[in-house]
Amino acid sequence: MKKMEKIRNFCVIAHIDHGKSTLSDRLLEYTSTISERDMQNQALDDMELERERGITIKSHAIQMYYEREGGDTYTLNLIDTPGHVDFSYEVSKSIAACEGALLIVDATQGIQAQTISNLYLAIDNDLEIIPVINKIDMPNAMIDEVMEQILDLTGCELEDILLASGKTGEGIEGILEAIVEKIPAPSGNVDAPLQALIFDSEFNSYRGVIAYFRVFNGRIKKGDKIKFYHTNKEYTADEVGILQMDKVPQNELLAGDVGYVITGIKQSKEIKVGDTITHVNNPSKEPIDGFEDVKPMVFAGIYPMDNDDFEDLRDSLEKLQLNDAALVWEPETSNALGFGFRCGFLGLLHLEIVQERLSREFDQEVLTTVPNVTYYAYTTKKEKLIIHTPNDLPDPTNIDYVEEPYIVAQIISKPEFIGPIMNLCLDKRGELTSQNYLTQDRVELMFDMPLAEIVLDFYDKLKSISKGYASFDYHSKEFRRSDLVKMDILLNGEKVDAFSFLIHREKARGMGLKMVKKLRELLHKQQFKIAIQAAIGQTIVARETLSALRKDVTAKCYGGDITRKRKLLEKQKKGKKRMRQFGSVQVPQKAFIEVLKFDE
Repeated sequence: MKKMEKIRNFCVIAHIDHGKSTLSDRLLEYTSTISERDMQNQALDDMELERERGITIKSHAIQMYYEREGGDTYTLNLIDTPGHVDFSYEVSKSIAACEGALLIVDATQGIQAQTISNLYLAIDNDLEIIPVINKIDMPNAMIDEVMEQILDLTGCELEDILLASGKTGEGIEGILEAIVEKIPAPSGNVDAPLQALIFDSEFNSYRGVIAYFRVFNGRIKKGDKIKFYHTNKEYTADEVGILQMDKVPQNELLAGDVGYVITGIKQSKEIKVGDTITHVNNPSKEPIDGFEDVKPMVFAGIYPMDNDDFEDLRDSLEKLQLNDAALVWEPETSNALGFGFRCGFLGLLHLEIVQERLSREFDQEVLTTVPNVTYYAYTTKKEKLIIHTPNDLPDPTNIDYVEEPYIVAQIISKPEFIGPIMNLCLDKRGELTSQNYLTQDRVELMFDMPLAEIVLDFYDKLKSISKGYASFDYHSKEFRRSDLVKMDILLNGEKVDAFSFLIHREKARGMGLKMVKKLRELLHKQQFKIAIQAAIGQTIVARETLSALRKDVTAKCYGGDITRKRKLLEKQKKGKKRMRQFGSVQVPQKAFIEVLKFDE
């Protein structure tokens, strides 16, 4: 029987692009988990999109065996985590299933915002932290400075910090030794009732839903009758096993193990990430706690290009949700776009990745509406309404006040960029709450900001004004009362609900002017004039006119009297008048997203 003392469960946390996946590759190589023939860069990133962008989107789990010099073999369960701010939910799942974490910091960039955020998440879960400075082989590595930053942040001893290079493999053995020495073995009672935490799931066309879990207490065998605590559904464990480069079936898994279970579930909603697996006959008294439900920050409508594809899109979203627990959706309809889905995302990168995955993995070409956030509207009758789309907002005469979500934004940058960063944040209605120098050349700025202001282009602007040096992280804080108005876009007097959005009154006119100008560039000319207007209620705040496409009706008229030409032009004028009355404006697909990309 496998001894629990010889198991180590750990995750890897880092900021995006600090070499986490490369370092994981070296650990797999050193422990011979993956053969040289099968080795490729980013071995744990099995999604084409992850390789293309060089980022981890999904968390991954893999088992390695490390043989120490004394002859003892240890089982190491690595759960890889994403580094981008939008995927912090994936990180929280991984952390809940571990006893220790490798904190990876890039020697050329130092500590960044996401590193700190994930570190606090790990400390809150009482994880043993092993600090590692990566990329020490780079010519511009600042090893001493980064060591100081880590000492300030974690309060560890200098000798605790490990130096490594994911590229050359230097320091890998030291990391494996530290994992065995410092990370505690899992605690748990093999004879207690089964308690296993589901930290991930995926959909397989042939076998249904596969759940990945960590056993905290008890044991799970092939053929066991099991149930999920929160959904209260009962199943038979058709197959249980461990996760290596492929799934390896086993007869049973014990407390401390990380593995997978296949039960033949075909419905995605029957499995919930964060749920507890237990036995039907001898259930545990309580589920594993400390796991929070995902809270979407940004909402957008996703519609099929063709309404006939609506059911296909629903199936695709169900399957995608299994593999991406942070995605939430519900059906909705729009006058302009027909039937579609209202989807909740963790941030803009998450939205972009979901759109891209729908296209690549499910062959679904979709149209996405303007991303927005959730507001609370309080009516004069003292009712509280949750506003997901601008069209949910009641008539202004019935509204007492509206509240919008605020976040705490943490920006870490070089001191020379403080001025432009402050201007950007103040322009986005941010309030500076604190400014700390982490080191001589690293300053941390904390702002309270409305979430709606960072949804569109904040991150891109921050990167460009700081020449890529500033790093950004945020978490939600509270809802605050705000003077918000609904802005409608009218084309020849008709509202296009897909362009409607909520905005602060002070910024409404400026935004309206930008929108109508942009739409004038994006719309194709028609046979009639098009009035493009931005309106708040009944008040028009901005207008542009797209002139009519002029067809030369006199081309066929050569020679003869001028009156012949006049007659033709008069006839055309009458026809155009009628067209303006009945003509409906064609809006090209790309306009729905392009309208938000303003050139400053």
